[in-house]
Amino acid sequence: MSIPISTSLQSTLESEHMERRPSTRKNRLVFISLLAVGIGMVISLVAKLLVYLINLVTNLSFYGSFSLAHTAPQGNHLGVFVIIIPVIGGIIVGLMALFGSRAIRGHGIPEAMEQILTNNSKIKPTITYLKPLSSAVAIGTGGPFGAEGPIIATGGALGSTLGQLLKISHQERKVLLAAGATAGMSAIFGSPIAAIFLAIELLLFEFSAAAIFPVALACITGAAGHHFLFGGGPVFAIDQLIGTPSNTALFLYSIEGVLVGLLSVAVTKLVYWMEALFERLPIHWMWWPAIGGLAVGIIGYFHPNTLGVGYDNITNVLSGSLSLKVIALLFVFKFLSWAIALSSGTSGGTLAPLLTIGGAAGALAGMAMQLLFPQLDISVSLAALIGMSAMFAGASRALLTSILFALETTGQVNALLALLAACSIAYFISLYLMEHTIMTEKIARRGVKTPVTYTPDVLEQYHVKDVMNHDALLISDDNPVADVKSWLDQHQDDHANYFIVTGTDDTLRGVISSSSLRSEHHAPDKQIGTLIKRKSAWVRVNDPLKTAVEIMLQFDMDLLPVVDQNQVVVGTVNYKNIMTAYKHNRNASEDKQVHISLKRQTLKLLIKGNRLIYRNQHRQNSGNQ
Repeated sequence: MSIPISTSLQSTLESEHMERRPSTRKNRLVFISLLAVGIGMVISLVAKLLVYLINLVTNLSFYGSFSLAHTAPQGNHLGVFVIIIPVIGGIIVGLMALFGSRAIRGHGIPEAMEQILTNNSKIKPTITYLKPLSSAVAIGTGGPFGAEGPIIATGGALGSTLGQLLKISHQERKVLLAAGATAGMSAIFGSPIAAIFLAIELLLFEFSAAAIFPVALACITGAAGHHFLFGGGPVFAIDQLIGTPSNTALFLYSIEGVLVGLLSVAVTKLVYWMEALFERLPIHWMWWPAIGGLAVGIIGYFHPNTLGVGYDNITNVLSGSLSLKVIALLFVFKFLSWAIALSSGTSGGTLAPLLTIGGAAGALAGMAMQLLFPQLDISVSLAALIGMSAMFAGASRALLTSILFALETTGQVNALLALLAACSIAYFISLYLMEHTIMTEKIARRGVKTPVTYTPDVLEQYHVKDVMNHDALLISDDNPVADVKSWLDQHQDDHANYFIVTGTDDTLRGVISSSSLRSEHHAPDKQIGTLIKRKSAWVRVNDPLKTAVEIMLQFDMDLLPVVDQNQVVVGTVNYKNIMTAYKHNRNASEDKQVHISLKRQTLKLLIKGNRLIYRNQHRQNSGNQ
């Protein structure tokens, strides 16, 4: 089969050069961005409906009333019968997972990451309604989760479903998935900037205009929906303005970051240890959420504030108004309730529980610092905010997201420096002690590897001229087929899949495949130029290697001619050359050598000094004479 080539040189080839059509890509960006805005609008309404649905299930379960008003489960008067409510919720979720989709189990973000990395961002459309329904049942019956996880999963499913209905690439579908997921987070918390960085750090695994712009518009739309449907102001409002900490206090808050970082590692490992215990149970996984619900009910009977979403717990902890005993009990039993329930495979989120646990740990650390260092102006509220954010940073390793989330949801801008220090330390400890995070451990066990670095594209760092072959094999278009075949038979080393055909002045005429050239159907005296049938492909010396790869993929070729501004062939580039660029980049990144020698510089200074002394002595001796 011959390669697509053509005898045209200028306008036709220009129109076929992939990197020379920016307007098409810009139009696609506008199209995807409009879709992202539409998804943001829809998911904002879905977020409000989910909150209403959670309220409805909560009121029906704990109070027997049909009401959409927000009511906390801890105010119930069911007594010991409260234990049964989460068990019933677990049974319902298990049945929904069994007869609906197993994908509703878990907290949403890992599942979205897995679909992005392994399935071209294709999520089953049923998740769009099964996830919010199952989560509303789980949370409404006392599950210690937040509404953000389900709405993130629902938004991602909505974006993915729309991407499967339309004729778009998997890269664009990934952007729509991330846009829906983060728009849901922004709609719940009113934190668009943190949501954008959540997409970058946990979903997109890239930073490019084509990905960031639609996601940013979706998050802005979600934030607007939050202000319209849920009201303005920070979600976790703190009555007083936190002051800027002193340097000594900042050091202590950094030490807190160490402690919370270690705690985030322990929390992550304990959660997946408990999950492993559930997997060893000799009963069907459908019953696991019911067992988790039993633990939630028992803990909720003795400590009712562990039941339900618990956003009020976060606000109360951040306010610094709770007693030491209340905070300590909340810390211990909220963790136990959440870890057991999540490990059982029920439907719910991780962000709100992590914030509660981290905030409580931070508040305890703040109280301890006040006791040990009464002369310092230690704020329990700031310590709780740092604990909340550092726990999120350590457990998920979404460093920038955790910092910006704390600032946006509380409005405490003076906490920035302390948050940056503590979260960075917690992030480093997590990176040093854990291979995977609470978001990636589950999918890592299934063999899915998540990116951990965001480095520049090697193909955009190198140009064609850096790796091209200058001694290209060129075949003149007026050569007979028989002569070319004979020459190739005598030079067995030239086993190329494609051959470049030029005119007498070395200008590009086209490319022919080896199979076409060696075909027995050609007359021996037929000229090589007549074998060129369709449009050709080429690159210039200053084009980035990424352009060469994209053209190779478009035309299904492993070799391209390199031409100058006059269409004269000056060389070739192939896949081996591209691998050379990767090898060179790897060697350069691993090359460890000293480029500035202090010893050499010292010797140079000594030599220069001796020369100056010698010159001065010579001048003095000349003057004396």
